[in-house]
Amino acid sequence: MSETTTAKTVVPFDEVKDLAGTDLGVTEWREVTQQMIDTFADATDDHQWIHTDPERAKDGPFGAPIAHGFLTLSLIIPFWSELFDVTGVKTKVNYGLDKVRFTSPVTVGSRIRMQITVKEVSEVKGNGLHLVADGTIEIEGQERPAVVATFLSRFYA
Repeated sequence: MSETTTAKTVVPFDEVKDLAGTDLGVTEWREVTQQMIDTFADATDDHQWIHTDPERAKDGPFGAPIAHGFLTLSLIIPFWSELFDVTGVKTKVNYGLDKVRFTSPVTVGSRIRMQITVKEVSEVKGNGLHLVADGTIEIEGQERPAVVATFLSRFYA
């Protein structure tokens, strides 16, 4: 992957269809902090010690607390917004995900970023466009990514 971040791609609704096959680039690095993990644990009521107990986690399988997989996955939204936007729309919808895999744990203090490629764009009822994008959330200094997922988004003019 590139070592430099990519400028945000902003396109009018009428040009979204032309993006199929386009690599949108990579985001800025974002540090995963214990505060983020604890806040996510509170929001989801998932306080498993591998996430929220730094002292115990030191002796655990990862040597430090790890982010919840779904916390890492949820960062697709700010990463997506950092790289891409569509103008001339009334509504933007996160439509869902396909083929999600948590391939490596993200330890507290790690820095992560996402690379996104628009896979396909199709028309949907209601003057909308359905965009399918492949995203990879990588961990700085590690070969294996944290998350690999196909992100689905819709835009309505």
